[in-house]
Amino acid sequence: MRVNEIAEHLNAGFEGAGDLEITGVAPLESAEPHEIAFIGSKKAAAQAGQTRAGCLLVTREFPAGRTLIRVDDPRGALATVIGLLYPQPAITPGTHPTAVIAPDAQIAPSAAIGPHAVIGPGVRIGERTSIGPSCSIGTGTRLGSDCVLHARVTIYDQVSIGDRAVLHSGCVLGADGFGFVRGSDGYRKFPQIGRVEIGDDVEIGANTCVDRAALGVTRIGDGVKLDNLVHIGHNCSIGNHVVIAAQTGLSGGVVVEDYAVIGGQVGIGDKARIETGAVLGSGCGILTSKIVRKGQVVWGTPARPLRDYLEQLASLSRLPKLRKEIADLEKRLRDREPN
Repeated sequence: MRVNEIAEHLNAGFEGAGDLEITGVAPLESAEPHEIAFIGSKKAAAQAGQTRAGCLLVTREFPAGRTLIRVDDPRGALATVIGLLYPQPAITPGTHPTAVIAPDAQIAPSAAIGPHAVIGPGVRIGERTSIGPSCSIGTGTRLGSDCVLHARVTIYDQVSIGDRAVLHSGCVLGADGFGFVRGSDGYRKFPQIGRVEIGDDVEIGANTCVDRAALGVTRIGDGVKLDNLVHIGHNCSIGNHVVIAAQTGLSGGVVVEDYAVIGGQVGIGDKARIETGAVLGSGCGILTSKIVRKGQVVWGTPARPLRDYLEQLASLSRLPKLRKEIADLEKRLRDREPN
């Protein structure tokens, strides 16, 4: 695809060799003359003189002098370019002969069912949805249109998934929540009879688990992005366009409102509430029933406002020096004491 064609797709202007053929995308430091890269930081801009990239995606302030496409957000534009240069393979409708499908399952004619997939009774699968090898879809589950299930996705009974979902290998939706009642003879299971509902445009990473509700619904809103190895406990409610990074766990009944950002290795206690636009830094711990207010940035365990956390870190870093000063002061006082 030529530079001028890429610029047209981006609704952007270009400078330099508009007829240059671009065949790939690469990092700035390793890009070749037939590839495109992006400048997304001051550090990258300082390295631009050494790159061999044939074309650069840059902001409007970047100096002229080579083949450029000027955009407001170079990184976001690169995502669009990758989609142009590396299109997803078209789905070939049909059902592999090794798939096991319940007689009353309703599968759209344009859907694709891969090898050894198991489709349970009452399942409905929408148009152009692709079910990968060895996926298992439980009774009464609903999948919308244009969804992609990679190999070995497991969906339990009565799960509802909207349009354009992407579910990566090994993720499990609708397994029982961790609900047990302690009695005189030990623990017995509290039956998990709720459901899971997932909105449109959701992406769920490899080996991530979303538990069904004990009663009611575990809900994931539109546009949510869950990284690999995330656990969403029973009866959680995740708003729209929330992003959660890897190795984060949400206990039961947690509420996360729209556009919250949760870093990796975060632990969130039962019934905590994360309000709209809040940011939870990586590794922080949210105590049971804690409320993180709208737009607040918190860090540490227990989580506290970022400024407080940084001040405490600075104080801790001064402790060795302070300890030495105190020891020196004690020695001087002892030296002054009469024998």
